[in-house]
Amino acid sequence: MFETIDDPIIYPTSDGRPLGETYTHRNQIIGLIHGLEMYYLDSPDVYVSGNLLMFYEEGKPLRHLSPDVLVVFGVAKHDRDCYKIWEEGKAPDFIIEVTSKSTRMEDLGTKKGLYALAGVREYFIFDPLREYLTPRLRGYRLEGEDYVPMVGESMRSEVLGLELRIVDDRLRLIDPEGRSLPTGQEAEAARRAAEEALSAAEDENRRLREELERLKRGG
Repeated sequence: MFETIDDPIIYPTSDGRPLGETYTHRNQIIGLIHGLEMYYLDSPDVYVSGNLLMFYEEGKPLRHLSPDVLVVFGVAKHDRDCYKIWEEGKAPDFIIEVTSKSTRMEDLGTKKGLYALAGVREYFIFDPLREYLTPRLRGYRLEGEDYVPMVGESMRSEVLGLELRIVDDRLRLIDPEGRSLPTGQEAEAARRAAEEALSAAEDENRRLREELERLKRGG
């Protein structure tokens, strides 16, 4: 008599969907993720990610969602192929969906309900192309088992201690000092500018030293 071995359950690492429907959506998602990664760079127990399959029921690989941007407190910071709530011991604390007309039913319906059920403390939805949301930013905070809507053009995340504000047609995260968390492009531009300024200062110092030497020789 042979002993049977159950096939292992395989949890996929991709749902085959793109990061965002348009360049605007992709750029917005990537910018938010980068800003949060840099903000929590020195926090070993804060995990930031996005466009990652999140499985909410063990043994059911088809029961998953893919948040655009997520932040989890109290878990180790390391790369993950997917996020399994039962293994991590908790759901994300903060989620943003960069929505579109084609995902509105999912973002306002299925995802909103399942995020609340899973215990996601704050859920925000941003419509970058003004396709259907007025105002373009919506926020929900979990009270008990249900989400309570936030109000206002800008909203404060109690979970992150950051403000969500639309600036120059983009959703930005604002720190307590009033500074926007930089996108990857902005951080790279700032790095290049700093390098150029340092190089210019070194060139000027070199020129002054050479001029001083010339004056000494002339004297």
